[in-house]
Amino acid sequence: MKEGGLQRLALPLTGLLLAMVLVASLAVGDMALSSARLWAGLTKTDEMAAIILWKIRLPRTLVAMEIGAALAASGVIMQAYFRNSLASPGLLGVSAGGSAGAVVAIGMGWAAVSFYVLPVTAIIGALVATVAVIGLAQRGASTERLLLAGVALNALLGAVTSYVLSNFTLSYERNAQIIFWLLGGLEDRTWDHVWMAMPVLICAALLWPLGRSLDLLSLGAADAQSLGVDVKTVRRRMLGLATIMTALATAVAGTVGFVGLVVPHMFRLMFGPEHKRLVPLSLIGGAAFVLICDLIGRSAGGLRLGIVTSVVGGPFFLWMLRRQV
Repeated sequence: MKEGGLQRLALPLTGLLLAMVLVASLAVGDMALSSARLWAGLTKTDEMAAIILWKIRLPRTLVAMEIGAALAASGVIMQAYFRNSLASPGLLGVSAGGSAGAVVAIGMGWAAVSFYVLPVTAIIGALVATVAVIGLAQRGASTERLLLAGVALNALLGAVTSYVLSNFTLSYERNAQIIFWLLGGLEDRTWDHVWMAMPVLICAALLWPLGRSLDLLSLGAADAQSLGVDVKTVRRRMLGLATIMTALATAVAGTVGFVGLVVPHMFRLMFGPEHKRLVPLSLIGGAAFVLICDLIGRSAGGLRLGIVTSVVGGPFFLWMLRRQV
């Protein structure tokens, strides 16, 4: 197939992949559901299947899709902003910032006050990390500077988390919550978590029209400005969207690494760097990637999502780093 034909089919094929994985996510579990029982459960004509789907699997699946889309889109933004394919929310400490904010809220007992305290503190933590990494890399977004900035931030934010765990007298329930955020997972996700992450869809809708601006920014700020891009405004919008999406994903599922690195880079290699195509592909592909990792974890005896994405993404990152050195 010619390259142009493959690029035209990229979005439909990725959408088909997501649909297939979505069905598998709903059907696979301790009690497997046939296609007939799956339909009966969705239409609530089979009471047992309906309980399994509507109370357990459907919220978990939708949350997985939301965080996958959010983290992949954030990776696209970070890579365009820093003009570096190794940039991602996890490696640059943005995810760790959101996680640290959530851990502080849990440790201080603020999360018990309101369901929405957690996403707010996660957004604040992610925003602080975003500002810090930009400040550390402001003199140039070289691979070395970005990686060092990410290592420093992740270590610092990890120390914040360790301090909360070691210096606060926490109940078993709070400790369990903190461990959940550190490992990342989708267990016991409910419809409340689905609604909590719903703003991701608004962020995705706001990101989609920025495709041309992202392409021009990849050429450099001066060239983009000369071609009519309001660089400061676009960059502020990019960072705002990336911060909110990463923070919401972290608040809902904890620290889930490498999604924002693997998915955009994989699609960029396969279908080219044009962001008008890369943004929707990453949104859909990120949702499919997290669903696949969740299925792997469930099939492997309940491995946490963050562990599976790290096992997949770690070698991929080392391969990318080796290519750029």
